[in-house]
Amino acid sequence: MDGNKPFVSGAGNTNIDLIFSGLPRIPEEGRELYAQGFSLQMGGGVPATLINLGRLGVPVRVQTGLGEDLFSRFAMDAFREAGVTPCNLCPSAGGIPLNISTAMLTPSDRTFVSYSGGFPLTDDVRQRLYEDSRGAAICAMDPRFPEVYAQLRREGTLLVLDTGWDDGLSIEKYRPLLELADFYVPNQAEAVKITGTGSPEAAARVLAEFFPKVVVKLDSAGCLIQERGEQAVVPVIPEYVHRDSTGAGDAFLAGFLYGLYHGRPLAECVLCGNITGGKCVTAAGCLTAFCTEEELLEKAERYRRLIPRP
Repeated sequence: MDGNKPFVSGAGNTNIDLIFSGLPRIPEEGRELYAQGFSLQMGGGVPATLINLGRLGVPVRVQTGLGEDLFSRFAMDAFREAGVTPCNLCPSAGGIPLNISTAMLTPSDRTFVSYSGGFPLTDDVRQRLYEDSRGAAICAMDPRFPEVYAQLRREGTLLVLDTGWDDGLSIEKYRPLLELADFYVPNQAEAVKITGTGSPEAAARVLAEFFPKVVVKLDSAGCLIQERGEQAVVPVIPEYVHRDSTGAGDAFLAGFLYGLYHGRPLAECVLCGNITGGKCVTAAGCLTAFCTEEELLEKAERYRRLIPRP
């Protein structure tokens, strides 16, 4: 970037994951199975993305909701360990204002049971979010705060949207956010669902009506991009061996934001995202395996050949 807006901002609920790994299968109702491994970790979402981005040397600010419960205390310790001090949007909230998930990992897939506490979306919360994000070079959007992002965009902040999955995904439902954002980074299932099309390629053509630079994550096939009407795929990084997909999209977004922050072309931003997302899946959990800036830059240079040529 040009250096006069030195940080990246982002808001979202903090997620905590209780991860049971090495299960042979999901237990039947009324039955018990013992996992080979267990860990308590920070889960995915924008806070995890910005922790990974901070690990890459980019100054970040995170806005989230934390309470006085044991999970909030665990999250605060994890933020501080990563060098991030979050802005608490609801300092007086009771209960557990976080998302708590139990993840059960089997050899073939993963299953979740989740609880979402959340916090009230008051004018005070919106003001806290705006004041902590004002002056950001880039802001990772939380769909609950369009009014705040409209003001930030008027002030020059670049906006990046990741809706995540929603059974009600549609252009009409999310049109105000799509028209507000500068980038949208869905996976292929989300892109097909929101556009009502039958393929990532068709979805990208619809999304090009909103975004001159289109990104659609293709899971293990890499990432589809469209720019100036031309489509290409940036493949995954071949050296990474998949273990667990938890947090891969959030880690991809960290690398993508790193590229945007440093003014790189679209394909290079996606290559950075494929590197950070690829590293994430080599271990169980969202934040277990991650890149340093030195590693990211070394691998970006090594795998530059993967970038499609015009």
